[in-house]
Amino acid sequence: MTDETIGETPFPGTPPTDCPLCPRLVAYRAEQRLRHPGWWNAPVPPLGDPQARMAIVGLAPGLKGANRTGQPFHGDDAGKLLFATLAELGLATETPERWDVPGLFITNAVACAPPGNLPETGEKHACRAFLATQLSALPALRVVVALGETAHQAAIKAIGGKLPKYRFGHGAVHKLPSGVLLVDSYHPSRLNLNTGTITPEMLKAIFVAALELTNHGN
Repeated sequence: MTDETIGETPFPGTPPTDCPLCPRLVAYRAEQRLRHPGWWNAPVPPLGDPQARMAIVGLAPGLKGANRTGQPFHGDDAGKLLFATLAELGLATETPERWDVPGLFITNAVACAPPGNLPETGEKHACRAFLATQLSALPALRVVVALGETAHQAAIKAIGGKLPKYRFGHGAVHKLPSGVLLVDSYHPSRLNLNTGTITPEMLKAIFVAALELTNHGN
């Protein structure tokens, strides 16, 4: 089963279209709906395979990316590099309107686009239950790739670990209490790419390592 299956029936942990939990994000959604009525402008549901063995957790939808298209990472610079990397490794296939990612599950720590691409602490906390439900509904999950420190923290708390025990670091691998392995990566944002914090080669190396862990375990 692929993302099309998720599209027919909301995947467990998918926030409602008019989620009211974060007043600032609700107001921002309303503002964007007036400015861009043809955009998604709602919490972005996860993309991928309910039987995925690898999950990817990002920060939040980009205003002109996933907030426009309704698919995680689809339509912004970070998504271009992410999906190109996944495609190079045989993990994603582009179709006219979306990416197909059999075997993968892609979601975000925060489901709504935040002003300035920066969610506040309370918004991260409010969305964590959705992420926890999503990840717990993946029975075959072995590896989670966290893109950025916010995703790292969200994934650990969603799966049941404690932050002081697991320090974020690009390329770091953590074994969480559930047995799931967490692989850390810098976020492939335009800023990080422009500053050289991450390069396409660095991102590819992360997914080569994550794929190896997914296929062969620990």
